[in-house]
Amino acid sequence: MGEAIPKELKDLWDKWNIRGLVILSLSLQTILVLLSPNRKRTHRRLFRFLIWSAYLLANWAAEYTVGQISESQGDEPQPKNNDLLAFWATFLLLHLGGPDTITALALEDNDLWLRSFFGLVCQAIVTFYVFLLSIPNNLLAPTSLMLMAGVIKYVERIKALQAANLENFKESILVEPDPGPDYARFVEEYSTRKFLREPSRIVRIEEAEKGAKPMVFVRPNRELTDLEVVQYAYKFFKFVKGLVVDLIFSSQSEQWNNSKEFFFLSKPVEALRVLEVELSFIYGTFYTKVDILHTRIGAAFRFLALAFLLSSLCIFTVAKKHGYNRFDVGLTYALLIGGITLDFVAIFIFVVSDWTFARIRKLKDDDDDEEDRDTWLTLPDSFLNWLLSFRKLKWKPYNCSHNEDIFQEHSVLDRKFIFRRWSEYIYGYNLIGSSLGIKAKRVHENKGCIHRVFDRIIHRLYIYCIIQKVISCYWKMKQMTDDTRRRLMKSPLINSSFSKNRVLFFVLCPYKLFLKFWFGIPMINYLLDFFGITDRLNGVIYSSRDRLTKEMWEFVFEEVKYRSELAHGAESANRIYSARGEWVLRKIMIGKAKNRADNINLLQSVTQVDYDQSILLWHIATELLYQKEEVTQSNQCNREFSKILSDYMMYLLILQPALMSTVSGIDKFRFNEAIAEAKKFTEGKKILERMSLENSRNAKLACRKILSTFEVVKKREATRYQRRSVLTDATILANSLHKLSGEGEEVMWEVVSKVWVEMLCYGATHCDPKQHIAQLSRGGEFMSFIWLLMAHFGLGNQFHTTEENGRAKLIVAK
Repeated sequence: MGEAIPKELKDLWDKWNIRGLVILSLSLQTILVLLSPNRKRTHRRLFRFLIWSAYLLANWAAEYTVGQISESQGDEPQPKNNDLLAFWATFLLLHLGGPDTITALALEDNDLWLRSFFGLVCQAIVTFYVFLLSIPNNLLAPTSLMLMAGVIKYVERIKALQAANLENFKESILVEPDPGPDYARFVEEYSTRKFLREPSRIVRIEEAEKGAKPMVFVRPNRELTDLEVVQYAYKFFKFVKGLVVDLIFSSQSEQWNNSKEFFFLSKPVEALRVLEVELSFIYGTFYTKVDILHTRIGAAFRFLALAFLLSSLCIFTVAKKHGYNRFDVGLTYALLIGGITLDFVAIFIFVVSDWTFARIRKLKDDDDDEEDRDTWLTLPDSFLNWLLSFRKLKWKPYNCSHNEDIFQEHSVLDRKFIFRRWSEYIYGYNLIGSSLGIKAKRVHENKGCIHRVFDRIIHRLYIYCIIQKVISCYWKMKQMTDDTRRRLMKSPLINSSFSKNRVLFFVLCPYKLFLKFWFGIPMINYLLDFFGITDRLNGVIYSSRDRLTKEMWEFVFEEVKYRSELAHGAESANRIYSARGEWVLRKIMIGKAKNRADNINLLQSVTQVDYDQSILLWHIATELLYQKEEVTQSNQCNREFSKILSDYMMYLLILQPALMSTVSGIDKFRFNEAIAEAKKFTEGKKILERMSLENSRNAKLACRKILSTFEVVKKREATRYQRRSVLTDATILANSLHKLSGEGEEVMWEVVSKVWVEMLCYGATHCDPKQHIAQLSRGGEFMSFIWLLMAHFGLGNQFHTTEENGRAKLIVAK
């Protein structure tokens, strides 16, 4: 019986397996160095899959190759090549150290730093064993240098993982506990002085007067420069560290008071600039080596490792290479030059990072005179401001209204991809649209140059393929003779349409021509449901993303700021940040609505239901009103804000369950029930015939028919807001909101938009901080900005406004 794998193929593998794996390892390192910094800038699943696969394969390739080298030592037909194999083994240890731009793929990797440390010890032992087997080695000097460089890189990685572990991170930011004064000795001394009739008295001092220099932030009375934004963000980052690990702050905290004052005096756009840099610092701390390298020891060891690489290259260049395989020599040069190049790229990223700018140029203290603070435009500052200006927020005007009679221009965030600090998108998921099979559309169609060129090419090719398809169908319908058809098939245009263009048509339209076909097969549907792919695929197809606008950020910022102004004392602050819609309804809507029953209806939709059910009801009600009410000049802004925030909260609830599960449990059954009811409503044969919706994907028509079909059902007496029909509940809510338009339609959309802001704030403050950090490696979420903004304004469960304990001080009169 013949062998399953031919001998020639085995020989080929034995000869090239190590060489191929070494090339693969270098290629994976290049991918990680160049592409992994973009993880915080995009939410694209394909890009994340590329980084995920490169990260896992890089470790596997290095470890497996070292094992292959140790096994093949002495088996090479040319013994001198064993020297090169030992040299390659040290290179692979260098690769296992990983690039500076990514140490952890996910936040959980930091918790496994002990496992990585154990892997380092084992891999170092194997590499040292290979090194010993190669002795006597003509390349002993460069191999030894590479071994030391690899150990340094791997120790950096382990140290970064250890420091980013949440438990260790918490320990690192905690100050040494203060036991306080010895009150027994204090009272004894006071009693002795009283007995001796010495004039003395005891006074009480506050904690802020204990002698520690308070953190002071001087807010210049002008627009912040790009360098100052980074400097203030770095100062506040020390305060944000405590939020990450759930430290408790008091009203006497200088950090809290200074940040709160700073953001009160800042404009919304300036606050956004500071917040995005703070989140960028958090990302660097937990996912890269940046926090380790920005220390004196880290920088020294990094340049030492680079010196080892350069020295190794110089020694290898002058070394005698007679008897070595020429390809292996060339591959060794590629490894050396590639490693040095990647190190220089990493150093460049290190130099132009926000961390470097913040540490080399620090803010002026409050005790500096006014003249020094005004001379902020020095030569080094001007150069750093010029470098940072490429990362500054860029806004592009966009007319949001598709109605010719209405002009409403918004400023859309439009920064070059390479200069972004986060994805800059707000994602959305619409329940009614997905039930109708309608792919979500952007409110602001603002695409980059690459997307515009790509869409233009795809659009033209798609139209061309459609034309060719129509031509082929036309000739089939004519039932042409074989001779005529054969002559026409020789034509280049028609021939291409039946060959290349036909294949291109299927490639360009996978959803319409491929997925629809395969999803109709029960076996495929079963497999997709079994592996949980259907929900993910539907989430990809029916989710949308929209650029953040300046007007929307200003609207959210002012709402949060207004709530912070009203928070006086612990009780009021707790009531404000714990509200999820009722605060707005009580403060704004009740005074304007005429019908008391509608007021109770609206309040119960947020107070007597769970948080996830409240989002579901308000989402459907918002969509019903959005499709029913026509856009006007007065309601256009709040109407658009309500639509975007409604879809965003549903996106978080359905497609980001890890982020929202810590806020409240997600009733998946209730959500599936709403989808099934919407599909039944839009796909039922009798209803479709009556409503003329068959084969129609008109969301506006469907929403209007839903509002006109469902009758208002009297609310049941119960402790919870329970109904059999989700659409019925949402219709009742929509009708109650619609009655607010009697006092002006802008009143209704003002109430809806502010309720959504309050729901967003509730979810942001009650979410586990770990989940906010986890989202930073996936492009970031708009919700994380709200969480950080509310923390700076002192709204959250980590702030206590109780009075600090004072200290006694003995004063002896002279």
